[in-house]
Amino acid sequence: MNTVTFKGNVFHLEGEMPALNSKIKDFSLLANDLSAKTQKDYEGKVLVLVAVPSLDTGVCDMEVRKFNEKAASLSDDVRIAAVSLDLPFAQSRWCGAAGVKNVETLSDHYSAEFGKTYGVLIKELRLLARSIFVYDKTGMLVYSELVPEVTNEPNYDAAIDAVKKAL
Repeated sequence: MNTVTFKGNVFHLEGEMPALNSKIKDFSLLANDLSAKTQKDYEGKVLVLVAVPSLDTGVCDMEVRKFNEKAASLSDDVRIAAVSLDLPFAQSRWCGAAGVKNVETLSDHYSAEFGKTYGVLIKELRLLARSIFVYDKTGMLVYSELVPEVTNEPNYDAAIDAVKKAL
């Protein structure tokens, strides 16, 4: 079982992270309008899945805002989705307040199945560990990052470089 730290305390992750060069794993998440979003909605696009503990925290807020800025200069063939266990209503409110329009927010609150399937559900906290998954247009995983300390930011440059190579 993988682990991460949160403010120096060790926590366990449920599930197994996907391996590089593996096909995208099935998921079903809730969009802000409560419609279901699955991996099939992103076929033929470079997909960046950004898992965060909660949009209502400083680091997550900053991270999604940074990806929103970076997304503005990327191809129309790229989709960035921030996934959290926040309710879709809270995600929608946050996006409006933050002016986020280039990153889609998706909720895993119902069953935390995405967190388990992607190996990033923090068992003891029922939050998602900070992580990034970049899939190319064929649905193959070309980059992933699990941030070891949840309160730290990810490597934005490495993720965006992976996106550009996947185009």
